[in-house]
Amino acid sequence: MKKRSKRYRAIFDKSERQELKNLKDAVVFVKANATAKFDESIEMHVRLGVDPRHADQQVRSTIVLPHGTGVVKRLLVIASGEKLKEAQDAGADFVGGEDMVKKIEGGWLDFDAVIVTPDMMKSVGKLGKILGPRGLMPSAKTGTVTFDVANAVNEIKAGKVEFRVDKFAIIHNSFGKASFPLDNLYENGRALIGAILKAKPSASKGQYIKSIALASTMGASVRVDPNVVVKEITE
Repeated sequence: MKKRSKRYRAIFDKSERQELKNLKDAVVFVKANATAKFDESIEMHVRLGVDPRHADQQVRSTIVLPHGTGVVKRLLVIASGEKLKEAQDAGADFVGGEDMVKKIEGGWLDFDAVIVTPDMMKSVGKLGKILGPRGLMPSAKTGTVTFDVANAVNEIKAGKVEFRVDKFAIIHNSFGKASFPLDNLYENGRALIGAILKAKPSASKGQYIKSIALASTMGASVRVDPNVVVKEITE
């Protein structure tokens, strides 16, 4: 059995005693107990009432968080022609065409997000086995396959995040850093849950959001009442 530190056990004991209902109280608790020696990410874990085995119950979308993520992403743009300069001017970290495809095939993966113009997808498509398992494969649904390169770069640099349900019907996403002001974290959390609600598939029946838990990178999680939170977000 994994041995936990005294710091973690102390936070866990406090979290077990909590009877938090709403999102605001949970954010206050998690932020106050993010006591590691680095700036911890604040995470949200949402279990949904969907069956990910069915294509019509997949949940995948994006949201530009109001206050960003606190993480600077290394962004790669694969394009051609004038779109290469557009990407450079917008602030992409790496820009190229077929040369970048070959570089990735050779094992290079020093980037956190990829934007591709539609005319390059024929070449990028063969990278699916490399990029897919790492969550880096571009998609028109998430706005990362587009000719509007400048806008796509600006959104990602501003804090655009992708969320998607895993095989256990859970969405895992960070929505800020412990160093963020409380109101900024709360507004980011509201925005993320709002986007998840908006992405509800029509095939989903019954209760859509089953549970919500918040935690910092090194801290214990705390659960909130999903019904209270949904009401808090939608009213």
